[in-house]
Amino acid sequence: MSANGYRDYFKVLGVDRSADADAVKKAFRKLARQYHPDVNPGDKSAEAKFKEISEAYEVLSDPDKRKRYEQFGQYWNQAGGGGAGGVDVDFGRYGNFDDFINDLLGRFGGPGGGGFAGGPSGFGGFGSGFPGGFGASGFPGGGFAGGGQRAQAPNLDAEASITLSFSEAFRGCERTLAVNDERVQVRIPAGVKPGSRLRLKGKGNLQPGTGRRGDLYLNLQLQDHPVWSLEGDQLKADLPLSLDELALGGEVRVATPDGEATVTVPPGMAVGRSLRLKGKGWPGKGGRGDLLLSLSLKQPASYSDQERQLLEQLRAARSVDPRADWMSAARL
Repeated sequence: MSANGYRDYFKVLGVDRSADADAVKKAFRKLARQYHPDVNPGDKSAEAKFKEISEAYEVLSDPDKRKRYEQFGQYWNQAGGGGAGGVDVDFGRYGNFDDFINDLLGRFGGPGGGGFAGGPSGFGGFGSGFPGGFGASGFPGGGFAGGGQRAQAPNLDAEASITLSFSEAFRGCERTLAVNDERVQVRIPAGVKPGSRLRLKGKGNLQPGTGRRGDLYLNLQLQDHPVWSLEGDQLKADLPLSLDELALGGEVRVATPDGEATVTVPPGMAVGRSLRLKGKGWPGKGGRGDLLLSLSLKQPASYSDQERQLLEQLRAARSVDPRADWMSAARL
């Protein structure tokens, strides 16, 4: 600013005097991102610079104000119409920085929508960001010159959802998340379940000017697995067996989350019965739970000639009607 109070708004935004509306808007977006108090918490010089570029954009984006400014210089404000003696903004109205920028562009004559190029969008790879956003939530002392009512203290906590593979949830993993412009390393403990909630202290929304920051809560979800399922604390799976294995029993090789194991199937087991493998289930605070294998009959697509002959002999030698009890109970 010169000694007589005149601001060269073109220099403030770093554009030529011949710059069109698009060039003015582009310059404002770039500088707003650089000097916004969310990006420079507690920096009074950045806050003052942000007010200055906002004032410059208010004038240069309005055709009438710009015309008067170019004609009358420092006296443009006395040449009719309203002035730019400060931008009145209540930051408590905005959920995030994009909302603020779009509203500001709209108020100053630029089209809203489209977001703030390069602006924060919450977690990369997790949809459109967090409820409540990571944006501006109020300046100390009432905001810009002429500021109105004092904003209510904001809730600085934030939430996001993460979907884990079954293996990541079972064994635990590390994830790198983008929170605003910060990369945060998160350790997911082994044995988390669908609906689990992790708290990252001090990684939530930032309150400009105070340095206060809320917590970030991660809601965990699990992808479905083709074999394993989790019901409460029980890890379950179907175990396919052949007809002779169900009838005669014996030792069979099975899969567990830790690799292969051998189990003994008692003879004459019915479909739907379960085998329990202790200590092979889902991790928990008290150690590993049990694994339940539900027995099922796996029929081949076709039988060999020898298998068919043996089945015919079995049918001829069968001594029990498998539907006798069922038929009796079905009578009305």
